[in-house]
Amino acid sequence: MIRHGWSTTQIALALYPFGAGAAAVNVFFTSLIFSWIGGPVTSTGWSIGLGCLIGIPATWYFARHIRRLIDVADASAEQTGT
Repeated sequence: MIRHGWSTTQIALALYPFGAGAAAVNVFFTSLIFSWIGGPVTSTGWSIGLGCLIGIPATWYFARHIRRLIDVADASAEQTGT
C-alpha cells in the first residue's frame, strides 16, 4: 500500500501551534484549580512555556492518530474501488 497525503511529521508541524496553545490554556487553568487549595497561579509566561513543552508529545501522538485514520480511510477506499 502506498501512503498518500501528508506524513506524520508534516501533520504534527501543522498542528503544533494549536496543540501548544491548548496545552498552555490547560496548564493555566490547572494552576487556577490548584490555587483553591493554596497552590500558586502560574504566570502567562510559564503557562506558555510549559504548554510549548507539553504540546510537543501531545501533538505528535495526535498527528500519529490522524495519520492512522487517513491510512484506514485510504485502505477502505481501495477495497471499495472509490
